[in-house]
Formats: sequence, structure tokens, C-alpha cells
Amino acid sequence: MNKTLENARLSVAILAARSAMLASRALRTGGGSTMPGVVSRRVDPKVLTKLSKRLPGGAAAITGTNGKTTTARMVSHILRTANMKAVNNSTGANLVTGVTAALVADSDFSGKPRSDTALFEVDEASVPKVAAEAELKLLAVLNLFRDQLDRYGELAYLGKIIASSFDDLPPDGSVVLNADDPLVASLGRQARKAIYFGVEDHSLDMGRLQHVADSKSCPVCGTDLVYEAVYLGHVGLYDCPNCDFTRPEATYRATDIRFDGAKGTSLRLSTPSGETEMKVRLPGLYNAYNALAAAVVAMEMGVALEDVKGGIESFGGAFGRVERIQAGDKEAFLLLIKNPVGFNEILRTFVAGEGSGASHVLIAINDNDADGRDVSWLWDVDFEMLADSGDVREPFTVSGIRAGDMAVRLKYADLPVGSVIPDREKAIKSALEATPSGETLYVLPTYTAMLEIRRTLSDLGHTHPFWEE
Repeated sequence: MNKTLENARLSVAILAARSAMLASRALRTGGGSTMPGVVSRRVDPKVLTKLSKRLPGGAAAITGTNGKTTTARMVSHILRTANMKAVNNSTGANLVTGVTAALVADSDFSGKPRSDTALFEVDEASVPKVAAEAELKLLAVLNLFRDQLDRYGELAYLGKIIASSFDDLPPDGSVVLNADDPLVASLGRQARKAIYFGVEDHSLDMGRLQHVADSKSCPVCGTDLVYEAVYLGHVGLYDCPNCDFTRPEATYRATDIRFDGAKGTSLRLSTPSGETEMKVRLPGLYNAYNALAAAVVAMEMGVALEDVKGGIESFGGAFGRVERIQAGDKEAFLLLIKNPVGFNEILRTFVAGEGSGASHVLIAINDNDADGRDVSWLWDVDFEMLADSGDVREPFTVSGIRAGDMAVRLKYADLPVGSVIPDREKAIKSALEATPSGETLYVLPTYTAMLEIRRTLSDLGHTHPFWEE
């Protein structure tokens, strides 16, 4: 097929995608963040490859179990702070169709991009497909935790899937890896160029591995790792006593980490370009990791340390993941939950607050495909630490398709259960009504429950639709 016909086919694909986006939003079947990609790829299977090659600055991608949406949004904000035009799949549609839809939306009808570069959040299992079609100059892997086993399988297998994409990176392409996650760090052995980041702060040591720790054996020889410090789950400072595998030296480091409850986190960032103190407006150690990863990606994309600091300090969060929504004279604080390690960190950060934890909590559990059908992971969440802390002052409101399962889990942890309202719209309205003026309702939903609750908050006029910035 000659070049003229190829370009014509691309233009038709873009036109069809735009029509699909408008129809999706008009019919309220979605935000138009996935269907345009599906449609355009049917018209022109090479649409992602064609559009990616036209980006002057190339493309970068972020993957991992926890934090990829927040980290990607944080990097995008940093790039805007540095006056760099970058397209990204900001709504979290992270399969190859969502990545395609983002590039299509950024292009004119001739296929010319409006942005200089692209930054994609990519589902772990979709990395090989995206890497094969979009020439990624950088691929960052944040972490690998047990998540949706009915869809992904075991972690070692998932690591192999991600590593299989490394050969599709260009010769000068880089892989950014979390040195503190043993499985992720081990992937560097298969990369031409690996850049490591990590936390170095012994004051954060939990003293022992949690029972939900996943990758606690050496990924090379299978021997139990010896930990010098455990930060969360299986993430920390480790060494194998049997072979040469050890935590790699981190080129980018976060030290002197200090928490200020829901207000955020302070840390010292050390980079090849120097050091700086910064305040992250998102709470918890997991968001310190997200900020560190965002700094690495942005600086490897050419952003100066000063702009990285300014971008991180002015970033307010990603929709539904860590998002504050003003609802009249009270506040809804949405914190996405999806697996035991992430749920534990949210409970430790917000609910078990040593006398200052959350008083009003709504937990919404769905088991749709995007959430994971298997909800047995709820029994691996350490709800017992809440009962032991004695800081739970009010009963939990429970919602979602699997509201009954969540209520049973709380009962077995000797925690108080209040209203059980499976309908998500009714639940958020009821929970907000029960929240006193001037106080915060903490909403802990799985992915599809978050979308439903957020849609209700949007319909009530408290926030904007998720596809709008």
C-alpha cells in the first residue's frame, strides 16, 4: 500500500475515533477514553505505530501494580510545569486501546500530533503490546504486588511478561526500576540500560515482613531474602545470603521522609543533578514512592531538578486514587483500593491514626472484571490492626456488589459495621449525609465502585466528569 493510501487510512481512523468518543460521552457509556482506540485500531491496525513515530520527543511509559495512575499524572504535571507538551492517557484507560485513544485525541485529522512527547500509564500485562507498537524511549516499573490473580497469575510470570518487552525498546532506551522491590529490581538483569530508584531511610523499618509480603524469596535462586529494613509489603532493603543478588545501588534516592497525616509528606530527593527538599501534597509512604518515581521519569525525559520540585509540590492528586472533593460543607476523600498491600497502607495512613484517624469511612467493594472477580484478598488485609489500635470510633458504612463479603470480613476483625448499602449511589449519599459539617468522609472503593461513586458526586455538582481535567 503506498504512502498516500496509508495516510488516508490513518485519517479515516482518526475521524472514526472522534465520532466514537462523542457518541460514548453523549450516551454516557463512558468518557471516550477507550472506545476511540478500539474503533481506530479496527480501521487502521497500525495507527499507534504511525502516530508514535510522529512524536518529536518520543514516548515513555509507566507500569506496575500500585501507583501508576498517580505517578503518570504527577509526571504530566511536572512536564506542564516545565512547559513541555505531552499527551497522556490521564483517565487511567491503560490497555493498548486506551493508549491509542490518547494519541488519536492528540492528533489532527492528518495525524500530526499537537504534543512533543507522550507519557503513558500501561497495564502490566499490556506492556509487551504497547512496547511493540509505540517506540518507548523509557519504561518505568514501579512495583509488583499480588493483584487480580484471576487475571494476571503469579508475580514471577508477570515479571517475565514485562521483561519480554525490553527487546522492543530502541537501542538507547532505558528501563527505570524500583530497587526496593526484589522482583522488579531483578528485571534489570535483562535490560540494556537500567536506572534504579529507592528509599533509604531506616526510620521507616517495620521490623518484619507482613504476612501479605509477596516477593520475599530471591528471584534468582529462590532462597529467602534477608531484610535490613522492611518498608511495606516485600519492599525494603534486602540481600540474598546464597547468591550474588542484592538490592542495586539507587541512582535516585528519597531520604529523611517525614509524614504529616493527610496533609502530605516531606522528603529529601537525591539525584545525579543534585539534592532538594520537597513537600508532596499526598500522604503516605506509597505516595513518597510515587513522587520519587515521577522525579526519575521526568528528569530522564530532560526536566530540570528545579522544575521537578515545583511540579511535585504543586500536584494535588489523580482522580479517584487520592482525590479530595468538596461536597458542600463537608469533604469526600477518595482513596482507591485494589490489593492487600495498598489497602494496608491506606488503613495505616488514614484510619489507624493514633487517635487522629478517620472517623467516617465508606468501603465499597465491587467484583467486576476491572476490579478482579476474586475478592478473597480481603482476608489478607490487616483489619485486625485497626481493632488492636482502638482508634476506630464510628461504624463503617459498607457498599458495593460484594458489600456482604466486606461486612463479614469486618465482623471477623471485631470492627463495627454500620449501614450495609450495596447500591453505590445510595451509599455515598447516605454516608455524606451522616458526615457532620466541616468533617471528612473517607471513601475506600475498588475501581468500578470508585467510578460509580465519582459519577454520583459529579451528578450532584460536587466535581467534574472524570474525563475532564
